Amino acid sequence: MRVEIWSDIACPWCYVGKARFEKALAAFPHRDGVEVVHRSFELDPDRAKGDSGPVIPMLMRKYGMTEEQAREGERRLGENAAAEGLDYLTEGRDHGNTFDMHRLLHLAKERGRQDELIGLLYRANFAEERSVFADDERVVEVAVEAGLDADEVRAVLADPQKYAEDVRADEREAAELGANGVPFFVLDRKYGISGAQPAEVFTQALQQAWGERSPLTTLAGADTGDDVCGPDGCAVPQNG
Repeated sequence: MRVEIWSDIACPWCYVGKARFEKALAAFPHRDGVEVVHRSFELDPDRAKGDSGPVIPMLMRKYGMTEEQAREGERRLGENAAAEGLDYLTEGRDHGNTFDMHRLLHLAKERGRQDELIGLLYRANFAEERSVFADDERVVEVAVEAGLDADEVRAVLADPQKYAEDVRADEREAAELGANGVPFFVLDRKYGISGAQPAEVFTQALQQAWGERSPLTTLAGADTGDDVCGPDGCAVPQNG
């Protein structure tokens, strides 16, 4: 069975959702028969390379929040991440264009290191102070840590057309499947799950999808928009 995950490095719910899915997969009896493929979805595809800035002011502009509200939203996201054993910087993070990172994820897929790279990019973005948006060499370091060759990574970064069509193809396919936010999980092209659902939801979906044949059906979260990042931003977790 193949599980495809559309996500963006700038999406905190993708970071949390990956951990929840992996918790379910680790307990799935047929886990050795499950192939996981990460697909590209840019939350801000029109953003220029090199255009980066702090998260808190962005949240204030996009949502009309006060600074206090923006900081509280980040604190709650941090709590959700911590509950999954993830580190999360609630202050001092920045955001920016993720296109080059998506291109590198396609290189990593060819080299069999895609899951390693996306996990390390999430960690670098959400849990470490040095920006992955302001310095290509930081991205190179992360890619090398994931097992990629530094010269090959730099060559991809230097050629804006390399793997560009692969990224765009993923994004077109997401639109065809009806995904307008991430994370979005597709199980063997049978079932879709929208959002960073609890591990129990992924467990049920894995069990249901295993060996079945049916059209893609969205199981959870698609109608509510909870725990999803879309082009207009990310949902802020509420108390309770």
